[in-house]
Amino acid sequence: MEPLYLAGIVSGLKSLGINLPSLLAQLINFTILLVVLYLLAYKPLLKYLDERRRRIQEGLEAAEQAKERLARAEEDVQAQMERSRQEGQALIGQAQQVAARVQEEARQQARADAEALLARARGEIQLERDSAIAHLRREFTDLTITAAEKVINQSLDRQAHRRLIEETLAESALGGDGEKPASSSESTQ
Repeated sequence: MEPLYLAGIVSGLKSLGINLPSLLAQLINFTILLVVLYLLAYKPLLKYLDERRRRIQEGLEAAEQAKERLARAEEDVQAQMERSRQEGQALIGQAQQVAARVQEEARQQARADAEALLARARGEIQLERDSAIAHLRREFTDLTITAAEKVINQSLDRQAHRRLIEETLAESALGGDGEKPASSSESTQ
């Protein structure tokens, strides 16, 4: 009761040495094995490969980001170094200006000190000169009076002669070198 065309196929398969029920059982077993392997091995393997591909992609992206951050960091370092160099040059310039100002102030102070010392020395010289002139006048007055006493061989009034000689010296001094006469208090000493 098998249909005729099916009987021909079965007989052709038997002549080839193929047992149809055994073939069907093997096909069913192969299909079940294929489904089991697909579910248990192929899907997890694909999932693992996808996960690995994703991690590799993330690693490449992270490496690219790190490369970009490194490039930005290098640029920042270069910019910072340039700013530091400029600040250093500015500090050097300021230090040079301060040094020049201090040097100029020291020069001005030295000039002022030298001028003050020179003025003080001139004042001391003037005082010494005036003192020497007063002393010479007194000596000259004494010598003149002594000479006059010897000439007239008598004692004159010393105070009156001294006054007359000082007046004469004062008049000659005013006419000659512009010096003012020493006061009578200086001449009595």
